[in-house]
Amino acid sequence: MSSRPVEFLKGIFGSGIEKKSVSLSDSYGMESIFVAPNTVAGPAINAVTALRVPAVYSAIVLITGTIGSLPAKVFEAAHGGKQTADTHPAYRLVHDEANDWTSAGALRAALTADALLHDHGFAFANRVNERVVEFIRLDPRSVTIKADEITGEPVYEVRDGKTTRRYNYRDILHISAPLGLAPIKAGREAIGLAKVMEKHAASLFANGARPGGAIRSPLKLGDVAKANIANSWHARFQGAGNGGTAILDEGMDYRSIDAMTSTDAEFTATRVEQVVEIARLFRIPPHLIFELSRATWSNAEEMFQAFLTLTLRPWLDAWEWAYARALLTPEERASGYYVEFVVDDLLTANAETRANVYAQYRAMGALTANEVRAGLNRAPIDGGNTLDNPNITPGKPAGQNDNRKPGEVAA
Repeated sequence: MSSRPVEFLKGIFGSGIEKKSVSLSDSYGMESIFVAPNTVAGPAINAVTALRVPAVYSAIVLITGTIGSLPAKVFEAAHGGKQTADTHPAYRLVHDEANDWTSAGALRAALTADALLHDHGFAFANRVNERVVEFIRLDPRSVTIKADEITGEPVYEVRDGKTTRRYNYRDILHISAPLGLAPIKAGREAIGLAKVMEKHAASLFANGARPGGAIRSPLKLGDVAKANIANSWHARFQGAGNGGTAILDEGMDYRSIDAMTSTDAEFTATRVEQVVEIARLFRIPPHLIFELSRATWSNAEEMFQAFLTLTLRPWLDAWEWAYARALLTPEERASGYYVEFVVDDLLTANAETRANVYAQYRAMGALTANEVRAGLNRAPIDGGNTLDNPNITPGKPAGQNDNRKPGEVAA
């Protein structure tokens, strides 16, 4: 396998985006430089330039970090619930480590980032005796998805230098962005506008967020004298000298230009709206990338639940099926083996609400104890498959609404 996938990861999760030379024969390396067209706002947006927009960086780190931190497990369907299949060979690959140098969570984060930046994320499933023993990430720009000419099944062609290898769909762990289109491509114009506004903000606030001023002189000055006065003024009052006391002679006076244009006055609000636009692009609540103007203590919990349901759930479903396709045989899937993420940590804020709902379902006889335990990712217990109300003591007489004495039979 090529070492280029490892180098690419350093740009996303390492100490920064590395600058390195690209050979003209490296087609998928040149693609990142020349394929992305300029936006209407001006700058070209690709995987490198998009990550330098804070809202985009924050959104990608949020999604990939959350998916990478959630534990995934192999489960086996059991009577009345499910149980962890921690003895299955696939359990280590989804829960512990993808290979000797990459944890399972780090691989999920890397492939999800690839999908967000390049449409798709891929890892090679290395098999020994038909069992996958490790996953090795592939550079998404080196993989081409095709359909088998006879069966119509997806096949993957992986370029490694001048060599191209063809793999069956079960040999590639494959994750796609929604609709197979990376958000940074779908929202290239919105990200480009945010980048231009950030550059304008840097220019606007370069001099202490204040416009300049004018020095008036009763004397007619030549160009050289004007330049000398301006240079002397800047050297004396910019940087550490900002706010110092000026002494003017020859009848000169200084007039500050305090008024800002209407565009500058609304600039902060406009930048906030652009952050919201990028949050919309990645389908995440704005407050999760620290745009808190619309967040309150009363709705933050609901917005976090929306993040799990509307943002993460499609990604988690895609990961569960991708794992199952590569790691579980059709016979194992048919017999009740499956991969599932444990999302309990994300629902901690709703623990009281969940407990109340489960208690009501148990009281009305809609759920058994084992069904509740399955919802909490707990193993079933003996005697937990009955619908008896746990709030009623066994053998206790039922309530009555007439005047009969206990034990008296109604007439």
